[in-house]
Amino acid sequence: MGYLCKDSVLLGTAVGTLWHWGGGPSHAALRWLLALLSYLLFCFLLFFLCARKAAKQIKDSVTMAPAFRLSLKAKVSDNMSHLMVDFAQERRLLQALAFLPVPSTPEIDLAESLVADNCVTLAWRMPDEDSKIDHYVLEYRKTNFEGPPRAKEDQPWMVVEGIKNTEYTLSGLKFDMKYMNFRVRACNKAVAGEFSEPVTLETRAFMFRLDATTCHQNLRVEELSVEWDATGGKVQDVKAREKDGKGRTASPANSPARVVQSPKRMTSGRGGRDRFTAESYTVLGDTLIDGDDHYWEVRYDRDSKAFGVGVAYRSLGKFDQLGKTSASWCLHLNNWLQVSFSAKHANKAKVLDVPVPDCIGVYCNFHEGFLSFYNARTKQLLHTFKAKFTQPVLPAFTVWCGSFHVTSGLQVPSAVKCLQKRNSTASSSNASLP
Repeated sequence: MGYLCKDSVLLGTAVGTLWHWGGGPSHAALRWLLALLSYLLFCFLLFFLCARKAAKQIKDSVTMAPAFRLSLKAKVSDNMSHLMVDFAQERRLLQALAFLPVPSTPEIDLAESLVADNCVTLAWRMPDEDSKIDHYVLEYRKTNFEGPPRAKEDQPWMVVEGIKNTEYTLSGLKFDMKYMNFRVRACNKAVAGEFSEPVTLETRAFMFRLDATTCHQNLRVEELSVEWDATGGKVQDVKAREKDGKGRTASPANSPARVVQSPKRMTSGRGGRDRFTAESYTVLGDTLIDGDDHYWEVRYDRDSKAFGVGVAYRSLGKFDQLGKTSASWCLHLNNWLQVSFSAKHANKAKVLDVPVPDCIGVYCNFHEGFLSFYNARTKQLLHTFKAKFTQPVLPAFTVWCGSFHVTSGLQVPSAVKCLQKRNSTASSSNASLP
């Protein structure tokens, strides 16, 4: 307003001067007076527009929270000396809001949690009842270390979201490590709570790999898969490795199939050459069985001309076929010339009058001397050997003109445990070979 007053005084002085020079009022003086009034009106309008612009800038810049913008009402005092903002509406809205609290931390109930059949059922409870909880988030990871989870682990946390109950089952797991860590937290519509205290559960299972240094030269081993190769490609692989190693022979220590050495895994083979030869198209597992009970499964190509699965002593001769000597036990399928499905041991065979499954489960209880074979899908018992093992055994496989894939890291299924418990008190319905 100060600037406007100064401008008005200057214009008034100019009008007075013109009046004096013109000798009284004149048309020129009236024109100047109208110009002065127009100028004052323009200044007033300019000031009002600037005040509204400033009020709008304040309105756009004031926020309460993300996704909630205040609607401000600009007001100007009567004498144009103050600019005010009315927060009354926003104050009422804020006072009416009810914010959701952060959920409490769940507590994992180990007594109600279960590890069985390659599944983990985890249960937890809330310290206080909270009807505002929308869902839970479960995280888990594998580890080889017992006790509380370590700050740094090679395995990442896996996340399961949207759990509605205080219990969840992870199924179809492969237990290729000894333990698993778990933690859980509760979430409402607005925020997630803190993770529970982590717990560690043991995931005991039989984990092994195929020993590429023992297989026949016509068998191509890749991880847990084997394919019969008529070209004998493994001979070229061995020669190439010997050439790269300047004549050094192969051993489990530098074999590509070796990843982690466990105390029960074989520490040496017949280095420098393939373990089996002639018509013994055989490959062994790399982990000895010398106690407890173990289970694994194998799926084979139905077009294979011959396939066998079982166990064998490590001393099995390089020319020996599975089931042909006292050092091995197996189920054998022959699809060449005439189809036969039989149990073999010590060069004796028993023909099995059961449907041939495409996936076979193998159960071995070393101390009790049970070696049982199951339909892996239906858990139908195919055959049981009752033996007295005099030395540790190894998983053993044979294939001719075909292929197969092994699944390890499996726990003994509950159905198999139940059937084996019956077998421990009574002989199998399928008589064992003598």
